[in-house]
Amino acid sequence: MGGAEFGFELRVCAWAERHWTPADPDSRVLVARQLGTQRRRWDTVLVEADPAGLRARAAFGPDELDADLLDVVRYAPADWTYYRDALPDPGYPWRYVREAIHRASARGVLEERKRSNRIEIRRIAPYPDWVRRVVAIENKPDLDASAARALANQLERDVALGLADEVWVATRADRTRALVTEMPSAAGVLTVEATDDAGGGRTDGRLPGATRAPAIDADVAWHPRALDPDASGVRVTDHGDPTTFEYVAPAEKRETRARIAERAYGRGWRAYADTMRPDCRAFDLRRAGDGHVPYCHAKDREQTAAECSGSCAEFAPEPPGWRQRGWPIEGGPGSAVKRLLAERRRRHRPGLGDRSADTK
Repeated sequence: MGGAEFGFELRVCAWAERHWTPADPDSRVLVARQLGTQRRRWDTVLVEADPAGLRARAAFGPDELDADLLDVVRYAPADWTYYRDALPDPGYPWRYVREAIHRASARGVLEERKRSNRIEIRRIAPYPDWVRRVVAIENKPDLDASAARALANQLERDVALGLADEVWVATRADRTRALVTEMPSAAGVLTVEATDDAGGGRTDGRLPGATRAPAIDADVAWHPRALDPDASGVRVTDHGDPTTFEYVAPAEKRETRARIAERAYGRGWRAYADTMRPDCRAFDLRRAGDGHVPYCHAKDREQTAAECSGSCAEFAPEPPGWRQRGWPIEGGPGSAVKRLLAERRRRHRPGLGDRSADTK
């Protein structure tokens, strides 16, 4: 992902977290990035959640439940029960289910005991039905007619499958004509414009407030058609001549949506710091509207996650003097960056309290 697209994507996520209007007015909106399936990955994913269900989801901790854990947690009984009597047949060897039970128990999202050499399980709480809608957004700041045609093929597949409730494309306002003329009519178009200019200078300890970067504002240029996740979908398997496809049952789509929602809950959109090097002395955070974007003083520009690594020629560890206050428990400015992003993420996951203080 290029630098312009990476920064644009973070700004779209920040805008959506603050300004997205859900279909149900009382829904809470979770924002994540780079999520999807093995066949398709979306730039930005919005999960519109039932507020009571979202709060109940916090009982299972701040981290995502993968597919195996989700299968165990959802069917765990209220009373102690032999695990094979409690869980549906997985369709694969039970030893893998036992491994998932052990992992779930170690994470505290399931209770486990052994009686008469039989593993029994009990839920810690009912797993809630917290997902109302899933919205997918493709972020393409620099889009010409040729690139729009290529993107249109992907969006046509998204519409045919109907995994998301809505599919959107976000682009700069001066690129709107290419999108509207090439995109499938079922896909929505967001036009994005910068709203303020960047300030200068390094932030104090890389905390927000002293330095600002351009933010964005977005308007709807084309409204999408609502898709039906509860209906059978069509997955195009080959665009050859003839085009081949397969039907996807609603049950499979529901499972996939649940897994995407869990990833969105656990990862959010601020996890970029986990794969970058905020402990580099050149790393900075700049406010961009309602969010933050990384900035590299060595490159004198916003860097991408791929560029910001220990192999970067400009990488320089934080000097020991930066780590004196609170070190080694709290660390230096790099650790402060991660704590800041974790706190921002935690604000949008009600019910977690202090349990997620050390999460993404």
